[in-house]
Amino acid sequence: MKSKKKSKDLDLFRKAMADVTPLSAPDRVEPVPKKTPAVASQLEKDNKEALNELLSHGATDELESGEELIHLKPGYQARVLQRLRRGHYSVADVIDLHHMDVSTAKQVLLDFIESALRRRHGCVRVIHGKGLRSRDLPRLKLMTNRVLRKHPLVIAFASCRAVDGGTGACDVLLSIKRGANR
Repeated sequence: MKSKKKSKDLDLFRKAMADVTPLSAPDRVEPVPKKTPAVASQLEKDNKEALNELLSHGATDELESGEELIHLKPGYQARVLQRLRRGHYSVADVIDLHHMDVSTAKQVLLDFIESALRRRHGCVRVIHGKGLRSRDLPRLKLMTNRVLRKHPLVIAFASCRAVDGGTGACDVLLSIKRGANR
């Protein structure tokens, strides 16, 4: 239907312009369209800077309850962490550390990681809570951050998406290649 209307409009235009003579312009230069596509270079710079800022966070012992946990072991591509944060990896197992004291939760977490490595699980979820009921700092969250950063077979970890627990849980990417013979 559009093509009929377009062709009808074109015919009407040609009839209206039938006796018109174009002006001569001997020194006119026809513009040549640029072939290169526009690049949002500032956006790329901003994205790189934001990613570098995220990756440069050092281990801190004074996290707030709503702060995001994020870590990528040196030597791995930033894309790995980006995919983990977006929930692209399938979570094979989950552990909930709520209502445990710090020393018990630490041992349970280490046992959970060892068990996941034995079963060759590449990605697991740790629910540590946000620490809203803690008197001062979120103890389980801080302990989880320290243990995961120090574990030799943890490639990366990041707080979950809001639908998966937000800053009260984190997804952990494990190196199952080196952990296979455990």
